[in-house]
Amino acid sequence: MTVADKAAAMKHALPVTRDADFAAWYQSVIAEADLAEESGVRGCMVIRPWGYGIWERIQRLLDDRIKATGHENCYFPLFIPLSYFEKEAEHVEGFAKEMAVVTHHRLVSDGKGGLMPDPAAKLEEPLVVRPTSETVIGTAFARWVQSWRDLPVLINQWANVVRWEMRTRMFLRTSEFLWQEGHTAHATADEARDETLKMLEVYRSFAEDCLALPVVAGEKPENERFPGAVATYSIEAMMQDGKALQAGTSHFLGTNFAKAQNIKFQNAGGEFELANTTSWGVSTRMVGGVIMVHGDDDGLRVPPRIAPWQIVIVPMLRDTPEDEALIAYAKDIQSNLAGLSALGEPVRALLDLKPAKAATKRWGWVKKGAPIVVEIGGRDMAGGNVSVIRRDRLYREDGKLDSQVMPRGNFEADAPALLAAIQSALHEQARERLQANIVPAADWAAVEAHFAEGAKNPGWVEVHWAKPTGAALDAVVERLKALKLTIRNAPSDAGAAEGACVFTGAPAVERVLLARAY
Repeated sequence: MTVADKAAAMKHALPVTRDADFAAWYQSVIAEADLAEESGVRGCMVIRPWGYGIWERIQRLLDDRIKATGHENCYFPLFIPLSYFEKEAEHVEGFAKEMAVVTHHRLVSDGKGGLMPDPAAKLEEPLVVRPTSETVIGTAFARWVQSWRDLPVLINQWANVVRWEMRTRMFLRTSEFLWQEGHTAHATADEARDETLKMLEVYRSFAEDCLALPVVAGEKPENERFPGAVATYSIEAMMQDGKALQAGTSHFLGTNFAKAQNIKFQNAGGEFELANTTSWGVSTRMVGGVIMVHGDDDGLRVPPRIAPWQIVIVPMLRDTPEDEALIAYAKDIQSNLAGLSALGEPVRALLDLKPAKAATKRWGWVKKGAPIVVEIGGRDMAGGNVSVIRRDRLYREDGKLDSQVMPRGNFEADAPALLAAIQSALHEQARERLQANIVPAADWAAVEAHFAEGAKNPGWVEVHWAKPTGAALDAVVERLKALKLTIRNAPSDAGAAEGACVFTGAPAVERVLLARAY
């Protein structure tokens, strides 16, 4: 058997491969990596410590970037009066099908051993469980903003939201999810537009630098705008199955919400004007993106910047007196690593002393995606060595586990550079995949051929676009639906449009990306 044959025939840690069934593989990663589990409530999940640890890292790193742009954190109520939504017709229409509503404040016995809402405890006004906070925050802005001196208002909140989704998938589309939502108010439209694009760039750079997630930033088409927005911008990531994931959005709301919520200010000339507002957010959907971009057939691979533990030390304990010396040796390594800095922060090293076989613990951490797994046995200790596994390079060419034995001093000295190299390697692999799977299509026939039935992982196509509106846009949307496609965005760094729109034949004004999406 050749080296290539051995590699092809090797067994992996997961029960299903990406190639065999990508959807089942995704669920398998979540289960085997202990990221999340079903909660008993449709569309709601229990996020387990490793999954929540990744979200905590995302939260911490992004929060620093948001605060660096001058925004302050605050918190608004989970329950929003229905009347707040009714003030903004387009907004309420966009979310109406997803709203969870509270109508009563007490339960009573139904006389049959169960419980029911107390008819006498009906609320005077129904309360919507927060699907997003523009309306309630806009009401606060109307109180806070009186003069031009009160502007800009720059706030952010970390919260949970509820959107009653019909079809759910863990992290990607859940009825309840965690997120960050920024909201700002400005004196002029130009200032608000600048804010919208500034935060889009914060998201883009964060995804690239911290999540090792290559994305395409650009403006969404009219039919994909946030309900009530003047313009919506997004960052789009490509998953390994070629589908797109909207990883973050930033919205220029103009004066639409200010008009509905009466956010007015007196300008320097003494005249009253409506404020221009923005909103922008990312969510636990990013964790789903990390899984589908970086995972392999052995589980998750977590970029070191967002890994709860970057290095996991697994001593090979045998329940003998010799274990004490081995644990002391491992603790000394852990202490030395914790004193180092990698990627701008102290190294996060965990010593795994759980009572389980070393091989079981090793593969458990492989499936979780810890960037570096260090195994230490008696022979390693005697020689002053460690055995090091890089999660981004799990196997040798012959298909065997790539465990490198090296002097512990060398490993400790090289650990920061090694973590940086893993972060860079994961980003480069994903970037190459993204670039290789975006192809141009000159006409609609080429689009149909590219996404023909049976085409495996077709990726995205780039086409010329005339920005049709009204009935013409509706017709485009229907053609796209027939192929299960959507327009993702018009990339901000795309070249100039040339020729005719592939849908209408009118002169093109920009380029857009078409893809199947989550």
